[in-house]
Amino acid sequence: MNGVRHFLLALQFFTRVPVTGPLAAWVGFSPQMLRASAAHLPGIGWLVGGVAALVFTGVGMGLPGVAGALAAALLSTVATVMLTGAFHEDGLADVADGLGGSADRDRALEIMKDSRIGAFGAIALALALGLKCALLAVLAGRGLQTVAIAIVGAHVLSRLMPLFLIRWLPYVGDSGASKAKPLADAISGGALVIALVWTVPAVALLLCANDAVHVGAAVLAAVLAAGWMARLFLRRLQGFTGDGLGATQQVCELAIYLALAWRA
Repeated sequence: MNGVRHFLLALQFFTRVPVTGPLAAWVGFSPQMLRASAAHLPGIGWLVGGVAALVFTGVGMGLPGVAGALAAALLSTVATVMLTGAFHEDGLADVADGLGGSADRDRALEIMKDSRIGAFGAIALALALGLKCALLAVLAGRGLQTVAIAIVGAHVLSRLMPLFLIRWLPYVGDSGASKAKPLADAISGGALVIALVWTVPAVALLLCANDAVHVGAAVLAAVLAAGWMARLFLRRLQGFTGDGLGATQQVCELAIYLALAWRA
């Protein structure tokens, strides 16, 4: 039952889904459990992506045309933000503020810890959310089932990628203040295997609605995006932070949509 506990802890940490009362007492908590729960991050993608896909499909059925597709994309994105508490979007904004606000490593890390959003963060969020809605609207031209599968697949696969940063890069965040510090400790090979078990069915699902070239391009795009983020963090910060993991998920999700939508 440890796997169930770890999944529920991941659900509690990465979403706003309440895990309270006797269930929370049964799940328990320790830094070691939180570290193990990272293996189930792609599993959280199944939930978040599934909700977003349902919202997109429901809205798309009632609002036809390009405008309807854009409305469906916007409302499905709102659903994911509400479900996760903008967990990853906040990381993207903080990273943009930090790396855009200063070329000095220590100053950049200091800016990233500031809860206030700056110009770079606001611009990054606006561009990322706008691009996401536009790409989903493009995919909607191939049918609601296709875009729903793309949403689920992207949410799962994009949540696998940050785990490789945890595996290969040092953590450079505030160890004393960050609640994500246990997650940032080196992830085990076994945990990566569990994460891959969550992810492989999502890739198979993408193959049900897309040709192998597009799916292969989507996987490659996610890997390249994660590699680019890892290189950026290593060069600018000498490692990664919790915000960096959230930013990586967002960039990889956009890369997947772009690959699937290209010449769709």
